[in-house]
Amino acid sequence: MGVGGGPAKSDLVDSFGRIIRDLRISVTDRCNFRCTYCMPEQGMDWLPRSAVMSFEEIERLAQIFVERYGVNGIRLTGGEPTVRAHLPVLVEKLSGLVGPDGPVNVAMTTNGATLRTLAPVLRAAGLSRVNISLDTLDSKKFHELTRRDQLEQVIDGIDAARQAGFDPVKINAVIQRGVNDDEITDLAAFGREREVEVRFIEFMPLDATGHWMSEAVVGQAEILDIISSVYPVEQIPARGAAPADRFRYLDGAGMIGIIPTVTKPFCGDCDRVRLTAEGDFRTCLFATEESDLLAALRSGETDDQIATRIEAAVALKWAGHRINQVNFIRPDKSMSQIGG
Repeated sequence: MGVGGGPAKSDLVDSFGRIIRDLRISVTDRCNFRCTYCMPEQGMDWLPRSAVMSFEEIERLAQIFVERYGVNGIRLTGGEPTVRAHLPVLVEKLSGLVGPDGPVNVAMTTNGATLRTLAPVLRAAGLSRVNISLDTLDSKKFHELTRRDQLEQVIDGIDAARQAGFDPVKINAVIQRGVNDDEITDLAAFGREREVEVRFIEFMPLDATGHWMSEAVVGQAEILDIISSVYPVEQIPARGAAPADRFRYLDGAGMIGIIPTVTKPFCGDCDRVRLTAEGDFRTCLFATEESDLLAALRSGETDDQIATRIEAAVALKWAGHRINQVNFIRPDKSMSQIGG
């Protein structure tokens, strides 16, 4: 039973029969990078500290999802989650949550720049998996994309994650035509050499500048053709609710993933919901409406009352994001403000 009591677990199901099992929690809107597809170089208005969920508030909301609804996966995002002070303390709190199917699995998406120091501490605190963003292996291009000169630190962070015992370590690479599509095989080779799984992600319309165009998207079929022409692969069947289609190298040298958000939407299997750093509940990355759970919590609502808000929002979760359709509405927040 959670804080304030509550009923035994029942599935959190939307109107399309999708069962929610994955909760993404943004722990901060701040970041030590300024990736071009995520936020502008300058001019970001950061949330005041008082508007950001405390660790105790995050724990209480997460507890409702885990204990009441059987959510079994939590992913920490940002901004950049590692810029949040004392992050291992939060990881320890969340990894201690137990649902009807056992302990929750806590993962994190990070730019990796500080993992040399943090990886062993986070691992000891109960973090299960890490996904590290790396869009290029070229130092000049890295600086242009992130507006930071820290490629070596990120690669060292990848090595540190593996040395700390994270397995698998996954690399997230957003592919943009004319930007880094010439590095697809280089990134695949990097994954093979480092024994990490590279996940190629189609460019989505969540860039802070609003300059996204469908012409900049390099689709799954093209990515797969480029890789398989050098390193033949075969698909691993049944991805379920996972966002990536996965492929294994025929020579046994690991796997890759491709997340085809634009060209092959996986909305029909989506089991994810999100909490922004200020406690807004979103049922889709591209949602245009939010439910303010932090305000409800701070106003003294019980777990039952907050659960009613969660259920009402999930009941309205839409069928899909409608990217490339005439009725697509772009969210008014960038990726860094929503949480990946």
